[in-house]
Amino acid sequence: MQKIQRVIIFVLDGVGAGAAPDADIYGDIGSNSLSNTASAVGGLNLPNLESIGFGRITPMEGVKSVNPASGAFGKLTPKSAGKDSITGHWELMGIYLQKPFPVFPDGFPPALINKFTSMTGLEVLANVAASGTEIIQEYGEEHIRTGKPIVYTSADSVFQIAAHEDIIPIERLYELCRISREILVGEYGVGRVIARPFTGKKVGEFQRTSRRHDYPRYPETDTMMDKLLSAGFDVYATGKIDDLFGNRGISVTNHTTNNHDSLKSTIEFMQKDFHGLLFANLIEFDQIYGHRNDARGYANALEEFDGFIPQIQKNLNEDDIVMIVSDHGVDPTTESTDHSREYSPLLVFGKSVKENVDLGVRGSYADVGATIAEIFDLEPPQIGKSFLEEIRR
Repeated sequence: MQKIQRVIIFVLDGVGAGAAPDADIYGDIGSNSLSNTASAVGGLNLPNLESIGFGRITPMEGVKSVNPASGAFGKLTPKSAGKDSITGHWELMGIYLQKPFPVFPDGFPPALINKFTSMTGLEVLANVAASGTEIIQEYGEEHIRTGKPIVYTSADSVFQIAAHEDIIPIERLYELCRISREILVGEYGVGRVIARPFTGKKVGEFQRTSRRHDYPRYPETDTMMDKLLSAGFDVYATGKIDDLFGNRGISVTNHTTNNHDSLKSTIEFMQKDFHGLLFANLIEFDQIYGHRNDARGYANALEEFDGFIPQIQKNLNEDDIVMIVSDHGVDPTTESTDHSREYSPLLVFGKSVKENVDLGVRGSYADVGATIAEIFDLEPPQIGKSFLEEIRR
């Protein structure tokens, strides 16, 4: 087999392939983002993914279980505690978290908010767990009147600050988030601090803008991205990969905010001469559709991605492989609007990949990182088992 020179990974953010074995602990029994969405919309039209083996991963109305498939297929089991984007992406890159990031369903403790006020000179509004789109409607006018930032959280481990761009300028909002990141450590060490700028003049008109910015916790050990860079390889990133890893372990990034731009950016990166990893996150399944229980929009986004597969295949070199995975589920058909504890789909293809390989149910998302380690002769991650020998021609 020719030595693999490049690995291209697409993370379909929030596209789960069925409830994980411990889904009951997370209240997610019955979740299956792919199967349930397909049933809810009367079937999915994914001919390109279907031919590679997507329908062999989990039953999906409208998607055939093609045999033989042109690629390798399977499922990844989440092993780290939690079901958020950082946890999922970190595990893909070989990081195992035994404890979940802290969450604050009743808002943040007074001592923490007082420290924020002391360090920023600003009192806050809200301090509750809430929907980001709803909370700006509820508190937006009071924020404009008082200048107080809107602080809130969600079911995820996040500390979010919403502010009107004309009231708290964007750079000041980012500064507030950097200060918050310094405060939020130890027992308060949330996975992400998020700047949530918005515009509009009154209730019903307030809208979040694209200048969101995330301030994540940093991994305590090296990710596979760090190891690649240290060994002299390239790591290209697009979507919100840079936010999730705090710009660490990345040599070139294009921070895109929607699936279409992320896909276009990935294809442009594929046309460059590099040796290493290209890591793309497609956010809309989660951010736009899953959290709003919009099954039709979710299905449309899957079908849009399927339409890009021929372009991806056209731009593959002989020594490239592609992996399609996820970081967690966010089943748009359940009553909950939160993330769901699910298997990640695993689809692998390229000219170096054997056809019709059933990779089965893998023990960890970190099998992706372990495979990258074997491809590039790097130290393997904390957990994970490589599947390189199974897909090697």
